Amino acid sequence: MSNKVLNLNSEIRATRYLGIDYGKSRVGLAVADGETGMAFVYGTLDNDKDFLNNLLEIINKEKITQVVIGIPSYINRKEVQYDGEKLGKMIKEALPRVEIEYQNEMFTTKMAQYNLIERGVKGVKKHDDEEAARIILQSWLDGKRVTRNT
Repeated sequence: MSNKVLNLNSEIRATRYLGIDYGKSRVGLAVADGETGMAFVYGTLDNDKDFLNNLLEIINKEKITQVVIGIPSYINRKEVQYDGEKLGKMIKEALPRVEIEYQNEMFTTKMAQYNLIERGVKGVKKHDDEEAARIILQSWLDGKRVTRNT
């Protein structure tokens, strides 16, 4: 039994997460690992013709096993597929080993801008996508921690 617990703990620690704040022109990225459970800004990518290849390269380079993509969470959602969900399908097609999850991104850009202003960061607009990705990923991780501990 202790070997099973050890293996499970090793798997959790070995998990690498990528958080994505998907935008029409820029895409914010954040990373975390299962051991710390803390999300950190990674940077931004331009949403251009090379975007998907650049993203897949990062996923492979950073040994990402799970991607968390922010999508809006509307109560009255009809059969709509958000751009983030389309991105999730493209990632899954290219890298079937990677798990895709979605997290509510409502107000994350506003929260990101507030956080950056509070820290005295210059050029808030330049960094708000990556900070929003960090918030999305951290919220998802915190939600998983709560369900894991109950």
